[in-house]
Amino acid sequence: MLYVDHAATSPMRPEVWEAMAPFAGEKFGNASGLHGIARQAKNALEEAREEAAALLGAAPMEIVFTSGGTESDNLAVKGAALVGGRRGGVVTTAIEHEAVLESAEFLSRFGCPVQWVQPSAGGVVSVDDVLAAVSSDTTVVSVMSANNETGIRQPVAELAGRMDGPLLHTDAVQAFASDDLHVGDLGVDLLSLAAHKFGGPKGVGLLYVRSGTNLEPVQHGGGQELGRRSGTHNAMGAVGMATAMRSAASQRANFCEQVRAERDSFESKVVKAGGVATGADVARLPQHAHVRLPDTTNETVLIRLDTAGVAAAAGSACQSGAVSVSHVLAAMGWDAEMAGGALRFTFGWTTEPGDGARAADALLAAWGKTP
Repeated sequence: MLYVDHAATSPMRPEVWEAMAPFAGEKFGNASGLHGIARQAKNALEEAREEAAALLGAAPMEIVFTSGGTESDNLAVKGAALVGGRRGGVVTTAIEHEAVLESAEFLSRFGCPVQWVQPSAGGVVSVDDVLAAVSSDTTVVSVMSANNETGIRQPVAELAGRMDGPLLHTDAVQAFASDDLHVGDLGVDLLSLAAHKFGGPKGVGLLYVRSGTNLEPVQHGGGQELGRRSGTHNAMGAVGMATAMRSAASQRANFCEQVRAERDSFESKVVKAGGVATGADVARLPQHAHVRLPDTTNETVLIRLDTAGVAAAAGSACQSGAVSVSHVLAAMGWDAEMAGGALRFTFGWTTEPGDGARAADALLAAWGKTP
């Protein structure tokens, strides 16, 4: 199987499996306990917190471990809007992950004013448009670091440098594998990550919360994570996430060089055959390729690719044979016909030299073109 769907999830790194293994056995304790077995889990949890914080340029207590990117986004947006019982306003973009969009929609039903900023046809959100949407009621602005569908980067650091007042949250789930996400340089107050996007385990993520930032918890119970996120700690997952973060950070330069070469090789062949590469003229993640194939449907091509042993993804959701334009592409002005030929190929830490060309050849064959 040629796997080119790393934006959906990336295989777990061997060193992550190794680091997590003891916590499925002798180090099984609950990190909230007081006895020796519990302290093993507690110590490992806090060491993982320290490592994750260091890799983000944060303090350990600014790291909240969660169940993944979706929970982190929910806590950031809802927690900032509802802190202190208020109904604060939200400004976000029309191309965010559903976790942010649906959190904003949820808040709007309870009287929180929400503004959705549209991107350009090229998929980039204007800082000026975001700032124009901010009002005296706005308590949180949420703009993703890079889009999960197109890979197009958004001007988060520029926005942070020009914004004063509301909290700034960024969903950086897709960006950590390739980008050095130093929270001081980004200037954000809140940042979401998910471990499984860069070789860590599923079911664990984190939310960076700048010191002094108050959040209303959206999950109540035992008061873990300084009251910001209740629930028994997933010490094993936190250890796995920190290990994956360390590996991704240490290999980042080589990773970017390799996946960019494979992505460019892939796109070169597809474009030469008549395909269109989305975002090729703007800043984007080096591991993402989003292409549009005229005169075909992504559902047909994906079935043929799967049969040929290639795992990729559609740029739109196929439901009962009909193409539903994704909210990202719809916001960029794509109609159903354009979206129907959209495909996403994403490379990752398991990508090998030649995978880009192999993926392109398989795609062209599935498209009915001569490789």
